[in-house]
Amino acid sequence: MILIPGPPEEIQTVSNIYNLFVEKGMSEFKIAESLNSQGILTDLKRPWTRGSINQILSNEKYIGNNVFNRSSFKLKQKRVKNPREMWVRHDGAFEAVIDPQIFYKAQGIILERNRKFTDEEMLDRLKYLYQKHGRLSGFLIDELESMPSSAAYRSRFKGLIRAYKLIGYSPERDYDYIKINRYLRKMHPEVISNAIKKIETLGGYVKRDEKTDLLFINDEFTASLILARCHQTPAGSLRWIVRLDSGLEPDITVVLRMNVINKEPLDYYLLPQIDFSFNKLRLAEDNKIDFDAYRFDNLDYFFGMAEQVNIRLGV
Repeated sequence: MILIPGPPEEIQTVSNIYNLFVEKGMSEFKIAESLNSQGILTDLKRPWTRGSINQILSNEKYIGNNVFNRSSFKLKQKRVKNPREMWVRHDGAFEAVIDPQIFYKAQGIILERNRKFTDEEMLDRLKYLYQKHGRLSGFLIDELESMPSSAAYRSRFKGLIRAYKLIGYSPERDYDYIKINRYLRKMHPEVISNAIKKIETLGGYVKRDEKTDLLFINDEFTASLILARCHQTPAGSLRWIVRLDSGLEPDITVVLRMNVINKEPLDYYLLPQIDFSFNKLRLAEDNKIDFDAYRFDNLDYFFGMAEQVNIRLGV
């Protein structure tokens, strides 16, 4: 997704916010008061708050950086903020509306302003906020003038989740999957390299796209390799969510279903694009014949195809 500058009046409002904060030394609360007194609303047609001003001052999209996966949302569940290590970013993705020097001055002001708090004082304020509301979030923290910003907590304690744990607050969401995802991200390049070596030993030629990990085998076919994380439902059933790289349009998607502890592949699905054009599928332990007809205990069949039919493999 590529963003473009919005209406001129909204760009001017954003510019004014940075000017008031960086050049005039106004607090987020005072800036919100000023905009509201002028009858200027947010893009959602709501009055400004300290939190909404803080979001403007800390969002890198205004200097052209695309940062997404900051939060996750599932049906009938609350939206949750993801830890920084889960964010996906692309610097210089689109046109900036704020000078980067101004933006980073604002970040410096925010961090410097919060250095006067000791670790203990920051945690005490966080604990009080938790006791008052029974929950915590970055937006809730940013709404209070007396609180350090959520960005300050992330910087000081290496993430909001760690700060939460230090005061005894455990978010409803189970964050063990973060460690699993890190492991799978490290595992993925090794799996790709092993697949390339295997195909080359069979006499095949493999070209790898370094940006997308799409592999081309013998200039005939492409394939995408995906590691599907295993998770358990509250009832104890196993599920795998597979997100297909439809944008790459691989001829074959090779899905490695991980075992229950997400350390080794359980089995493999070879999904041809001609039969699977959707973006996501949900697999159970046993599935309809429509899916399980493409299930294999190992990749011997796939490597056999590479040897005999000269496939382009994209991983």
